[in-house]
Amino acid sequence: MSTPRPAPPTAAPPSPAGPRSGLAHHAIGTGELVFFVVAAAAPLTVTAGAAPVAIGMAGPAAPLGYLLSGVLLIVFTAMSRYVRNAGAFYAYVGRGLGRATGVGAAYVALLSYNAIDVGLLAGLGRFAESAVAELTGLPLAWWVWALAGLVAIGVLGLLRVTLSARVLGVALALEVLILLVFEAAVYAHGGGPAGPQFGALSPGHLGGAGMGGMFVLAVGAFVGFEATALYAEEARHPERSVPRATCVAVGFLAVFYTFTVWTVVNAYGAGAAQAVANGPGGTDMVFAATRRFAGARAADAMQLLLVTSAFAATLAFHNGATRYFYALGRERLLPRRLGTVTARTRSPAAAVVLQSALALLVVLATVLTGQDPYTVTFLWSNGTGIVGIMLLQALAALAVVGFFRRDRRGLPAWRVVAAPLAACAGLAVLLVLVCRHFALLTNAPAGVNLALLVPLPLVFALGLAVALRIRRRAPEAYDRLTTVDAERG
Repeated sequence: MSTPRPAPPTAAPPSPAGPRSGLAHHAIGTGELVFFVVAAAAPLTVTAGAAPVAIGMAGPAAPLGYLLSGVLLIVFTAMSRYVRNAGAFYAYVGRGLGRATGVGAAYVALLSYNAIDVGLLAGLGRFAESAVAELTGLPLAWWVWALAGLVAIGVLGLLRVTLSARVLGVALALEVLILLVFEAAVYAHGGGPAGPQFGALSPGHLGGAGMGGMFVLAVGAFVGFEATALYAEEARHPERSVPRATCVAVGFLAVFYTFTVWTVVNAYGAGAAQAVANGPGGTDMVFAATRRFAGARAADAMQLLLVTSAFAATLAFHNGATRYFYALGRERLLPRRLGTVTARTRSPAAAVVLQSALALLVVLATVLTGQDPYTVTFLWSNGTGIVGIMLLQALAALAVVGFFRRDRRGLPAWRVVAAPLAACAGLAVLLVLVCRHFALLTNAPAGVNLALLVPLPLVFALGLAVALRIRRRAPEAYDRLTTVDAERG
């Protein structure tokens, strides 16, 4: 996906936006921040769509994969207490590793969020088409549902951010509820054919085959967890609410994914779950288990809630992409118009319109070329986005060390040095595994996979070039990059 041409770098960034000119300050609290993160992760979509593949690869080791991935990602809370900028990764990397690297990261983040957003929109259309046709017999094409979802998401993006938070909260509560119903039903019936098998949670399973591919899916399940930082300028008491929400969201997802995937394994038995996942109909194993233990109505409800889960995730990533457009427009790294907000709702309207237009173009291109919205648009674009965000996560973990290099702000060394370095190393290893097993995410041939990965280093290089040009031509403007903070104005 192309990135809008940056404005001439000679223009100085504006002074930091104050409460009356920028995004709505003090609009959302810790709970709403958690909704944005967990909804972006789409627990039901992960459980019903990706977990069977992870179980097929790693068998009973799959639950622990989700737990370890969550532990690896929770270190980002240290820096979020001190950096509060709608650019999130851009600000984190820029403050810790230098402004030029931050701008490169910003362009990668923009591409990644756009890619995931448009992919989720196509997936939303496909899920809605399938669910509605199966349950009601109404044969509406996927693109009708995708366009309807795009209109609803665009309208929500133009309104106050608190409304999006409420919509996400309702959607999230429903998808978590149906998974809790499934889990309760499994354990009410004895916990599966062999009962709850705690041996499945033994670390000894982590040495088995298929772990590399499984971790690809497990880490991908947490994509979007940094969304708390995207809303730092709109949060109440961001120095407390942002790190708190990040910890709560990642912790909840780690425990919830682990328990839910373990329940799926128990529903079939630790010895049989992997064979079921790799057999005919394995991708539907969560729906089949729900129908068996909780009844047909619960399975039908789960299928419908898969649509709302996709809608919530699309809304969350759409809002995230618009915040990146806004932050980069405000600092003249993209056209200045993108860095403006409406007077009434304080929403980044120009960014919302641009993001919606890009999503519309992708939907139209998918329809006109006759491509499958799921196997092509959804899988391919999400593959690019997930790799891009994992790269940014590794850079951000390293940036924590750089940020606290001269002043640890009273924090212990393990939190701002040892843990971030370990997370960076772990993420780097996982990133290599993801690239080696990229076909698992895209189901595409090698040539296509290469074409999907190449844009990431290219846009990073573009960001570096833009930043270095600004440094040469307008050093004062360069010095102000990444300095906009939620406290200032």
